[in-house]
Amino acid sequence: MENEVRLKRSLKLWQVVIMGLAYMTPMVVFDTFGIVSGETKGHVPMAYIIALVGMLFTAASYGKLVKVFPEAGSAYTYTQKAINGHLGFLVGWSSLLDYLFLPMVNALLTKLYLNALFPTVPDWIWVIVFVGIVTLLNLRSVNVLANFNLLFVLIQLAIMAVFIFLVIRGLQGGEGTASGFSLQPFFEQGMNVSVLITGATILCFSFLGFDAVTTLSEETPNPEKTIPKAIMYTALWGGVIFITTSFFIQSYFPDNSRFNNPDAALPEIALYVGGKLFQSIFLMTTFINTLASALASHASVSRLLYVMGRDKVFPEKWFGFIHPKWKTPAFNVVFVGVISLSAWFFDLVTATSLINFGALMAFTFVNLSVISYFVIKKKQHRTPKGFFNYLVMPLLGAASVGILWINLEWSSLIMGISWFSAGFIYLLYLTKAFKTAPPQYQSEEVQI
Repeated sequence: MENEVRLKRSLKLWQVVIMGLAYMTPMVVFDTFGIVSGETKGHVPMAYIIALVGMLFTAASYGKLVKVFPEAGSAYTYTQKAINGHLGFLVGWSSLLDYLFLPMVNALLTKLYLNALFPTVPDWIWVIVFVGIVTLLNLRSVNVLANFNLLFVLIQLAIMAVFIFLVIRGLQGGEGTASGFSLQPFFEQGMNVSVLITGATILCFSFLGFDAVTTLSEETPNPEKTIPKAIMYTALWGGVIFITTSFFIQSYFPDNSRFNNPDAALPEIALYVGGKLFQSIFLMTTFINTLASALASHASVSRLLYVMGRDKVFPEKWFGFIHPKWKTPAFNVVFVGVISLSAWFFDLVTATSLINFGALMAFTFVNLSVISYFVIKKKQHRTPKGFFNYLVMPLLGAASVGILWINLEWSSLIMGISWFSAGFIYLLYLTKAFKTAPPQYQSEEVQI
């Protein structure tokens, strides 16, 4: 329809990348360091390199599909149009676990951080204030959101730069390896490859975010060109940040012997490197970290719900609504805000379990969608270049994700299957027991 209100195409490449990095949260490297350092026997940077390589295959698959289907639905849209509408719905439904619960996880983390600093203030106040700020900012123009995220990402990078400076000074004073550029964190004689892979499987979840930029496709001019670049830049720059920062942390802490609690080593890392004042500043920056991630993830799930509403698999009047002035899916933004309020009583283990299942479902079927579309439907694998791009690379991506499936916690699997089953039952109702295809918004493929 000519008068249909649509998302506004106004985001530049750098804004999309910033949104991806904000979603990814650069400072997550500190949250997982103690755990992975123990798993890898002091080789976290090498594990990050392995994780990055594995994720880049899947990132490449997202890039290939967004060129053909430049819409905001991400894995939901790609599976729906490259494989099958019924399967596409189930992948989109499963992906909601990843996208829908991450804003709530950030609210939950903020509650835990601020409750530790201000124990006399009731938990629910922090949740309401945090979710209120995130929701209000998401209601406004996506450009306003991107600019806020730029500020928050720059603050994180600034505090990390100060941290690295303090580490180098400590190394020169005899701490850790007593050398800022020892290769020990990457490689040493007798290192075990299997423990590196175990560490990499944990770290792969740090890269969640490169995929989320695809939900901004309908707010980006020339998305078939811009979004593939944004996906790769987000993954690569995220990898560079993780590898560089973990190298300096590992150089300062060659093992976990100084940590009282390796599973939550962030406060101790900041204390040992910079002292009490720096630790306080560092911990306050974690609030900005969660705020940036919440803003980006809240925006992403609002767009995914919008596409599913526009397709009429969810009520279109609510989920397919775009605010005429702000050009944002306003009702979805409010809906996600309400879901995020569950951080008041939800626990972190359950929430992260649901996120992991949803992410792996999306990653798996994006790789399979490349094969289905380019190999089975379009037969573009008959040249050496096509064979490598459209068959070998997505198979490597699927294999990398397969390793993550094998290492997924049972709690994630059980809760994920329960959510999937609920979606399957809803799909039966929606399609009259598969007698009809799920409703779908008609758009043209881009020929490449």
